[in-house]
Amino acid sequence: MEARFHIGDPDGMVIRTDERWIQLKAETAGRWTALGVSASLTASGGAHALELEAPNEAVRLIKLRYTFKPDGHSLILGDHWERGYGDLEWRGIVPERVLPWYFLRHDGRRTEGFGVKTGPNAFCHWQIDADGVTFTADVMNGSEGVRLGSRKLPVAELLHDAGVEGDSAFAAAQRFCRLMCENPIMPKQPVYGGNNWYYAYGNSSTEEILADSRFMSSLSSNAENRPYMVIDDGWQLVSGGGACNGGPWVGNAKFPDMERLIGDMKEIGVKPGIWSRPLLTAEEVPAEWVRYAGSGGQVLDPSQPDVLQHIRASVETMAGWGIDLLKHDFTSFDLIGQWGFTMKSRPNALQQPFRDRSRTTAEITLALYRTIAEASGHADIIGCNTFSHLSAGLFGIQRTGDDTSGKWWERTRYMGVNTLAFRMHQHGTFYSHDADCLGLTKDVPWSLNEQWLRVLAGSGTPLFVSADPSIVTKEQERAIRQAFELAAQPLPVAEPLDWLHNTCPSRWLLNGQETTFAWNDVNAELLEEKDNGWWL
Repeated sequence: MEARFHIGDPDGMVIRTDERWIQLKAETAGRWTALGVSASLTASGGAHALELEAPNEAVRLIKLRYTFKPDGHSLILGDHWERGYGDLEWRGIVPERVLPWYFLRHDGRRTEGFGVKTGPNAFCHWQIDADGVTFTADVMNGSEGVRLGSRKLPVAELLHDAGVEGDSAFAAAQRFCRLMCENPIMPKQPVYGGNNWYYAYGNSSTEEILADSRFMSSLSSNAENRPYMVIDDGWQLVSGGGACNGGPWVGNAKFPDMERLIGDMKEIGVKPGIWSRPLLTAEEVPAEWVRYAGSGGQVLDPSQPDVLQHIRASVETMAGWGIDLLKHDFTSFDLIGQWGFTMKSRPNALQQPFRDRSRTTAEITLALYRTIAEASGHADIIGCNTFSHLSAGLFGIQRTGDDTSGKWWERTRYMGVNTLAFRMHQHGTFYSHDADCLGLTKDVPWSLNEQWLRVLAGSGTPLFVSADPSIVTKEQERAIRQAFELAAQPLPVAEPLDWLHNTCPSRWLLNGQETTFAWNDVNAELLEEKDNGWWL
């Protein structure tokens, strides 16, 4: 970009209230005001802190405009609000493209970054066009503007990194992530093991989990870092058929004694993990706790202190059973009513505001995430379907992409490989980056799944295998043993080498070795699997 660009000096600022747009005017250096609303943008530790005051207005959006001509040929990489959906990529300038949280611009010589520090009190996104950049901070409270009253809102800390000539785009992306997240949390040890979702799909039992645990334990010889075994959906009282229902978080007829099960899993030699959906419940709860009726129960309103205390108590109960990992799911969908790929510039899709109108949706989300983190005790946490920039610095592991599959290879290729590549620079800089499981079933060709296993094992990121022990062949068992031996050790962060021009990178730097994968290899084994629709 031209040298005159400065993140603290926008060319214009507007605010959208529930009633109107307000054009703010520069009053003094770093301060804009109009009609009783004011915003400030001041230097703060290498960033610029954006703050809002609106004592008499319900504010929805703040927009900052920077006008300049981007130099050279631009390739742009953005992030996602929560998980990736197989659609992350370097592209040319697309003015309507919404770039959540941050974006990188590569011109062939250097890669620069525009973003906000993690943990902002707004949903922030960027857009770039031929004439400059627009930054938007969504400070809504659900479907309506936030009512701050006399409170000053620290909205976000804006960052710009001009980049270093000669650095690779990947190295620049890692550096910018470190600037955005000053205190990333990582698991205590490298993460690997089993998860029963991609073959059980919510239909399991204590006996099956114990069999899974014995199998996973038998595949690892590492005495210092034992494998995880995660009990996914299906153990809770109201469950079955993979419906991903919520609480109450007690066992059912197939899981009669969760504390004993956790203890037995530890005796077998695995670290027990457990899945939950904290905002959905079928329990009888006070009416003021409920935000709206959801499928399979009631969705709770986390703006209420009593709701947070209820969630805290549930997580503390699970932690008290002795779990080593908590996987919590669906918070972004339950909070805003849509998946990340449909959010674009309007994150919220629900009509219901929160009961507490004085805080932004982002602030309410952060309070929920802090509650879960505090209540989890010593257990590592996986955030799944959680907002990335609000999770970094709170959760040690983040599910960074939508589900892979134990039924359809194309979904694993499309979701998994893209996610692994295009959020790889967040590994170790935001959290431990989990691109999701290997679903080892008869429905997915082993020749392709084996490649997915290899790239995960060598990437330094979490490796979870979802496998029915009864169908695993000796060849597959040997491959998993080798993968577990590798994944149990700290490894260098993998680098996708052809990501600038390939949305499904095939060339990778794994543990210092360049490795090539054939994600769409057509061979005799695949031809036998044509009825599974992998080619679609």
